Amino acid sequence: MAKSQQTWNKKEKEKKRLKKKEDKALKKEDRKSTSSSSDLNSMIAYVDEFGNITDTPPDPTKKKKLIDVESIQLGAAKREDTANEDPTKRGTVTFFDASKGYGFIKQKDSQDSYFTHINRHIDEIKEGNTVTFTLEMGQKGPVAVDVKIDK
Repeated sequence: MAKSQQTWNKKEKEKKRLKKKEDKALKKEDRKSTSSSSDLNSMIAYVDEFGNITDTPPDPTKKKKLIDVESIQLGAAKREDTANEDPTKRGTVTFFDASKGYGFIKQKDSQDSYFTHINRHIDEIKEGNTVTFTLEMGQKGPVAVDVKIDK
């Protein structure tokens, strides 16, 4: 006679598999019997003014208007018209390297510092001189040009 191919371990694994299958079927039946309506309204959640999640919608009468839509500015701020200003500015040479031919001028009114190069000078300047100049846009920002000593 031949020996049975089914061992005790195989029997136990098959029992566990069948038990899992039965448990899953029971859970499925339980969910079907106790489930409420699964429409969209029962699944929506709301956030109240304190950041808590609730199932009741917020009261529209208590809604606060926090942002004035008219005060929102889209895009960059408008530039003020600078055409009526005097294009010549006054300042002091804070740094100048004659060997390299460049330096910096600090404007008297606004305390802004501007780069200047010897090629764009009318007079020879050195550190500490009070100068007049005009501004032009360079590669990296405004540059002082037509620099001459203020007398």
